[in-house]
Amino acid sequence: MLWQQLTHKLLDAKLENVTFTESRPIIYIDTKQQLLSCVSAQDKVIQYYPVSTSRFGLGQTQGSFKTPVGIHKIAQKIGDNEPVGRVFKSRIATDDICLAEDFDGEEDVITSRILWLDGLQPGYNCDGKVDTFKRYIYIHGTADESHIGQPASIGCIRMRSLDVIKLFKHVEVNDLVIIE
Repeated sequence: MLWQQLTHKLLDAKLENVTFTESRPIIYIDTKQQLLSCVSAQDKVIQYYPVSTSRFGLGQTQGSFKTPVGIHKIAQKIGDNEPVGRVFKSRIATDDICLAEDFDGEEDVITSRILWLDGLQPGYNCDGKVDTFKRYIYIHGTADESHIGQPASIGCIRMRSLDVIKLFKHVEVNDLVIIE
C-alpha cells in the first residue's frame, strides 16, 4: 500500500524527466514520525530507520536551516568504503573518526556516508532560493545518535552511522526520495 501511495504522489506531481521503475526502491521520509522507509515495488519495506530532521521545522528557503519537503533524487553518493564514523568536511573525508561514544555535543559532524539530495520540483525545491542541492541537504551519518528520532539537525536528515551505511549499500544515484 505504501508503494502505491508513493507512486501516486510521483504521478500526481507530473514531473518532467522523472522516471521511476519497480526495480528500484523509493525512500520515504516521514518527518512527523522521524522515520525513513526504503520501500520496494512489492510494498515490502526493505529498510526502516529512525532519523532526525531539522529542529527548525520544514521549509525550502536557503538559509532557513529547515528540512525541505517534496520529491527529490539522490544526486551523489559520497563515502563508499570509508570506516564507520569517518568525518566529512565539505563532502571530503578527513582523517578524523567520530563515533557516538566520542561525541561531545560541540559540533554537528557529518559521518560515515553522504547521500546528497537534489530537488525535482522547480520553484518548490529546486532553482533559485529553494534549491535543495545548492543548500547542501544530505541524508548522512551523525555522531549525535542520542537525538535520532527527534528533530535536531540544521536541515539535513541525520541517521545513525551504521544505519546510513546499510542504506547506502541499497540505493543508487537517481533513486527517488519523498520527504513529507
